[in-house]
Order: sequence, then structure tokens, then C-alpha cells
Amino acid sequence: MTDTEPLLVEQRGTVRWLLLNRPERRNALDVTLIEALDKQITSAEADPGTAVIAVAGRGPSFCAGGDFHQFLELHDRGDNPVDFLADVSACFSRIAASPKPWVAVLHGHAVAGGLELALACDVVVAADTTLIGDGHLNRRLVPAGGSSVRLPGAVGRGLSRWLLLTGELLPATAFADTGWIHAIVPEADLDTTATCICRQLADRNSPAQQRLKTLLHRIDGMVPEQALREELAAFADNWSASSVADALRAFLAPHATTKADDK
Repeated sequence: MTDTEPLLVEQRGTVRWLLLNRPERRNALDVTLIEALDKQITSAEADPGTAVIAVAGRGPSFCAGGDFHQFLELHDRGDNPVDFLADVSACFSRIAASPKPWVAVLHGHAVAGGLELALACDVVVAADTTLIGDGHLNRRLVPAGGSSVRLPGAVGRGLSRWLLLTGELLPATAFADTGWIHAIVPEADLDTTATCICRQLADRNSPAQQRLKTLLHRIDGMVPEQALREELAAFADNWSASSVADALRAFLAPHATTKADDK
């Protein structure tokens, strides 16, 4: 793999780092980058040695959105960019549905498609100077990668409406009270903090964690009654498949020994 490829892959123990690598375009999303990202979703999910996937950006920004050069090339050929954006949306939906945790590591700008990529991830870590927003309206665009759907759940109805309907970009610190960004740190501490968070997630890697991640995606948006039934079904499936009884006996054994010694 060379530095000219649109996506660089670094395996750091059980954490697979995917680095968006179009720094001259602020990692704008094009066909090659989305295809590479889609392939890595398949690869990471199939790899038993990968517990967590982190996605970050090389250069000055995480991701500034779709590549307008490509949009215009498609338009000039008589094609609507929506066909490409359908692939983007499908790729991000695969990330959201992945049984393995995804961590977005933001710096510089996370705008439009960059925001939508972050919204598809499970955990977000950001440098305090990161500018974040939907931004589509600034170029007469509307979202097509998920922000109109996922942003309200991440930051709340009021803030999401403001970001969507004004196109304003806000610093990461403005999202501190939303709960969407797990950690906001100085940029110098971003890699260390993200690495620590990924390791915490990886330490809990198990079939149970993957079943839980799948359940969380499946019940998103369900009515409570149906979601509760799905939760019970997931518990029943996991009980035998994850050998929970053996784990509970192992946990209780030292306590039983201590009580016997006290008699």
C-alpha cells in the first residue's frame, strides 16, 4: 500500500486504523475513496484479529464532504451525482450496521459527508478546534449521506435543525453538552486519546459485544414494545452462544471460596 492510495490501513494490534488519504482535497469523498472504504468494511468484519475500526483523516482535515470536482464531472456527462451518493449512503449504513465498533477521530473539518461519516460511527473523538457542521445548504445542496436522518438523534432536534437549515459550522466544544462526542481534547492529544478509547472498546471484544452492537442498530427507531422483544431475543440467543453460564460460574467461584473460608 502506497501513500498515493485514497485510504491507508494501519493495523495497531486489534485496532484497524483507516486513514482517509486525499489531503490535497481535505479528504473529499470520491468514487475511489468510497470503494476503498467499502472494501475495508468487509475485510475488517471478516478479520478475527480486528476488534475495533478507527477512521481518521490525513492532512489538515478529517473530511470536508463530497468531491465537487467529481460532482461537476458527472453533471457534465449528463449524470446526476445522486447515483454516486447512493453508494456513499450505503457505505455509511454498512458502518452503522457493523457488528464491530467504529470510532471517528475528527480534526480540522468534519463537514457534510465528513459529518455523515462520523454520524455513522459508534464513538466520536474530536480535537477541540475541529469545525463541525452539515454545510450542504452553503452550496445549494441537501444531505444525501445520512445527516438529515442521524443528526437529530446525535445532537438533538434543535441543534440539528439549526445546523441543517443554516449550514453553520461550530467548534467541537459547542457539542460538549450533546453527548454525541465522547471526548474533546487538544489536537496534540488526539491520537493518544483515540488510541486509549479504541483499546477500551477492544478489551471488551466478544461475541456478546458484537451481538449487542447489532441489536442497537436493529432497534434504532423501533417502537419500544418491539424493541424490548428484540432485546429479549438477543439475550436468549447470546445466553447459549456466548457460554454465559460458564462465565458466571467463573465470576462467582472466588466469592464462594471466600465465604467458605469465613466459616
